[in-house]
Amino acid sequence: MSRIGKQPIAIPSGVEVSVEGNVLKFKKGAHSKELDTKGHVDVKVEDAHIVFSPKSDERQDRAYWGTYRALANNIVIGITKGFVRQLEINGVGYKAAAKGQVLELTLGFSHPINHEVPKGVEISVEKNIITIKGDDKQVVGQIAAQVRAYRPPEPYKGKGVKYVEERIIRKAGKTSKK
Repeated sequence: MSRIGKQPIAIPSGVEVSVEGNVLKFKKGAHSKELDTKGHVDVKVEDAHIVFSPKSDERQDRAYWGTYRALANNIVIGITKGFVRQLEINGVGYKAAAKGQVLELTLGFSHPINHEVPKGVEISVEKNIITIKGDDKQVVGQIAAQVRAYRPPEPYKGKGVKYVEERIIRKAGKTSKK
């Protein structure tokens, strides 16, 4: 039994949820998202809750049970609150600038890096903190991972791009024999 799948999702006020076949549709104002369960999970909207149950007792259906419940919960959170990921840039001469839907990074290479940002995602830069906001958890996390991958933090001085909550374990430098 899935501990996650058993939990119903409370539908916040202002969010409309409808089930059409295998597709679960969410709508709040201009935001709308769809989740296709591909026939592995039964979905019911009861009172102000969304309830998931596996179609059969097969291992694959039970595995998808918690997965689709978590994906639906992320859609509800994204539509109502949104997701935020923050990155911190450390290093002499390292900087970032948001220019429309392009994030321009200067990370010690001979050229600036221009990272395209998809629609529905906002990027803002204050001093050395990059803030990525959006309603899709997967897209926000993917963009943050891609930006971090340009110059991951190194363990000696901590230079590079890291998540704000990330802790870099420092290594001792070389010592000379005397």
